[in-house]
Amino acid sequence: MKFDKITIIDKCGLTDPVLEKLTNLSTKPVEIFDDFPKTAEEIIKRIGDADCILVSWQTIVGADIIKASKSLKFIGMCCSLYDEKSANVDIETARGLGIDVKGVKDYGDDGTIEFIFAELIYLFKGLGKHKWRDEQTELKNKSIGIIGLGTLGQMVAKTALHFGMQAFYFSRTRKHQLEDENLKYLPLEDLLKTCDVVTTHLPKHTVLISAPEFKIKKRNSVLVSTSIGLNCDKDALVNWLTEDKTSYAIFDSVGAGIHGDELRKLDNVILSDQSAGFTTEAKERLSEKVLNNLTNFLMKN
Repeated sequence: MKFDKITIIDKCGLTDPVLEKLTNLSTKPVEIFDDFPKTAEEIIKRIGDADCILVSWQTIVGADIIKASKSLKFIGMCCSLYDEKSANVDIETARGLGIDVKGVKDYGDDGTIEFIFAELIYLFKGLGKHKWRDEQTELKNKSIGIIGLGTLGQMVAKTALHFGMQAFYFSRTRKHQLEDENLKYLPLEDLLKTCDVVTTHLPKHTVLISAPEFKIKKRNSVLVSTSIGLNCDKDALVNWLTEDKTSYAIFDSVGAGIHGDELRKLDNVILSDQSAGFTTEAKERLSEKVLNNLTNFLMKN
């Protein structure tokens, strides 16, 4: 069983070995676009008569696009899919039309963990442009508050404990089974008031921290975000960093999103031009998971 035609409609970051394997799953030649479409019309044109498309998180495949693509049977999201609400594909519309949508997750976590703690160590010890306090300090005995305790949040907690940090978390759904003497739950306000470091690990564009939360946030503290898009109100973030010069915010390119140029102007923002989790190894894991989704679909149909 094969697809009639597979089209990769934007720059998905799939590896060459997996791209080669995709040719065996498509009757017609696989069509590959290595940039990002700018309009819905362009997306529809790229899809054409394909019955299988692959798309990154950066291209929105909305209801009108799906309805206009009459041959579609399968949409492969080359990105994390945690819930339908935060997806860049209108999964509800696709489901109503009998189109299967599959995403992946847990492919970039290892690289993201390395980024978070590398940046914290550089900041605490003053190894780069910034130094958190007048003298270099250790992570040991500092408090970290983790907002969102999924796979990545749990990895952050484990790594923080390895460095001797005090670990706390907040989640809209409390994880009693993960709590012990080393990992404790705190309501959001208490977490923001008390923790030296706060990291956010939430679905795409989930905004949980606004002006009232920044107002109570601990002075001389650090906010880290590597989620897709800001997990906080941008204006409130800027006001917090402007008013409290002793605090810092750390982002990768994905975490800062469209606000990167503005945030980079602030002296107490540390912003990488790269995506923390999209390493060579992450691309390999992503590619294999995307390929598995396609082969599993074909086996069932």
